[in-house]
Amino acid sequence: MTENSIFDLAPLPLWLEDFGGVKALLEAWRADGVRDLRAHLEENPELVREAALSIRVLKVNERAVALFEAKDAADLIDNLDVVFSRDMLSSHLGELCQLWERSDGFESQAVNYTLTGRRLDVQLRARILPGAEHDWSRVIVSTENITELMQQRRQLVEKENFARGLFEHSPISLWVEDFSAVKMLLEGVRASGVEDFRTFTDVHPEFVSRCMSEIRVIDVNQYTLDLFEARDKEMLLRRLGEVFRDNMRQHFREQLVDLWDGKLFQQREVVNYALSGEELHVHMQFSVFPGRESDWSLVQVALTDITARKKAEAYLEFLGKHDILTKLCNRSFFVDELNRLERKGPEPVAVILADLDGLKLANDSMGHAAGDALLRRAGEIFKEAVTAPSTAARIGGDEFAVLMPSCGLTDGRQMIATLQELVEVNNQFYGSTRLALSFGLSISSPGERLEDVVMRADEDMYRNKRDRSARVTKEQEVEPRGA
Repeated sequence: MTENSIFDLAPLPLWLEDFGGVKALLEAWRADGVRDLRAHLEENPELVREAALSIRVLKVNERAVALFEAKDAADLIDNLDVVFSRDMLSSHLGELCQLWERSDGFESQAVNYTLTGRRLDVQLRARILPGAEHDWSRVIVSTENITELMQQRRQLVEKENFARGLFEHSPISLWVEDFSAVKMLLEGVRASGVEDFRTFTDVHPEFVSRCMSEIRVIDVNQYTLDLFEARDKEMLLRRLGEVFRDNMRQHFREQLVDLWDGKLFQQREVVNYALSGEELHVHMQFSVFPGRESDWSLVQVALTDITARKKAEAYLEFLGKHDILTKLCNRSFFVDELNRLERKGPEPVAVILADLDGLKLANDSMGHAAGDALLRRAGEIFKEAVTAPSTAARIGGDEFAVLMPSCGLTDGRQMIATLQELVEVNNQFYGSTRLALSFGLSISSPGERLEDVVMRADEDMYRNKRDRSARVTKEQEVEPRGA
């Protein structure tokens, strides 16, 4: 079989080319002092085109004719401007750089076009034939069609970019984490014979903290950085101890209990912390990636910020239990607390009732704004004096109450004295409409219903109110002599 028949029958598209012009150009550039050919060609891109045009195609085989959809070899050679167009020069620059460094040929990936305009991705391999090393007059070039392979790679890249885009631009916080060390810790506990993991974590709370410290964060998206107020990923990952702490531990413990029970997909509301220290309430969805169930080496955690909802719920709960004007507990909460103390104690319970004197007069003479101001001032006094476990409440228009569990007569009297002192301080501060409160006190007996204790305190308050009113009236009737 002759050399020509081998060339023609080769299973790959082959080109026989003369690179003598390219060799001459490379030698000229070297003689001109060029050392970095790539930089030189990037600064002078017209030289790449000059080198490409200096190549002479001597022969092509039938495989090449078929690949490039030509009628025959002559048709293909006559239309090389179609084959080597558009993107070809960028790959040719790399080929020239290879020839600059080596004298046997080059390999590259390039884009060619068939004579019908169809794009081809090709793998080029060029070798200078023996006997032509001195002038590169005979170079054989194979063009393997890798279009389908490159399309698959481009599709894969597109899918990866799409998935990355979904991850990065998701409107929720996304974390990719490695829980493999956590899994090993759980397996170690199970191997030690522990069966009741919840009780184990009650006895060993440090184990929960250990597991938290073993979470390895692989990646987070942009929304996560914004939510946790981190400048960049490095900053967030460096300060994870500020994110996973305090109130999060109890939620994480429940997450570990579920993992112990084999629940690899979980949802719950948890608490995290922004780097500014702000508490974040989030709805967490935890899932082990498919195929990673054996080691938990890839886990996705999706966090939806529900802080605003939680604040709204807390405010609604506050409204349900508090008086908006005074910020004290309301009558509904007072009744619930009364029932709770009656059921559970502790006993005895001191009950103080107070009445705001002169509220109707202030409303009638100066308007309801003046009356509201008095009520707010009274609320300030009770909030200042009454602390947990005692409770202060506004239970009527001008009525207030204090419940003091595990307190006796002395404690109740001391509380009234404190409230009276604060009333005097308040009057000195405001110096306009005088604030006055009438107090009543009663202490529960063992087994007594607290409603009866409240009634006795109410009677005591009205008795004190009448006595004080009588004293004031008597003082006003006595006129000083010598006026």
